[in-house]
Amino acid sequence: MKIFTSFITLFFITFGVQAQKAKLPNVEVKGLDGKMIEMSNIQKEGKPMVISFWATWCKPCVKELNTIRDIYPDWVDEADFQFVAISIDDSRSQHNVAPFVKGRAWEYEVYLDTNSELKRALNVVNVPHTLLYDKKGKLVWQHSGYSVGDEDVLFEKILQYSK
Repeated sequence: MKIFTSFITLFFITFGVQAQKAKLPNVEVKGLDGKMIEMSNIQKEGKPMVISFWATWCKPCVKELNTIRDIYPDWVDEADFQFVAISIDDSRSQHNVAPFVKGRAWEYEVYLDTNSELKRALNVVNVPHTLLYDKKGKLVWQHSGYSVGDEDVLFEKILQYSK
């Protein structure tokens, strides 16, 4: 029994260490310019990164990203971080994303995950879904859904990890 308990303890310690080392997956996403880039190469060195999964048809997603658009300049003045929006619009509607983003004057980086590979790799089920990675690329916080005020919680987390 003691050997079994030791084995289980070792398994959980090993699993926990591996989870803490988890980086962004090597999944390609498409920029609005049509160029493919590996997600693992998007995070700028030494900056926390927010990833917001959204879709053009998702009203809470658009409301969240419009709210962030309005306060984004203030956020950038206060914290050194990166904000990336990942559209999960499929191949039939992906051509609508660039004009949609331009029409709303979103200043952050926007990429397309048309085959939902990144969404699956990060276990994102519903949109909106927001993830925060620390400066070393470790996932430190995530949230599903959107209610007014969620952006304030997100910004507090950004401040915490941008120091």
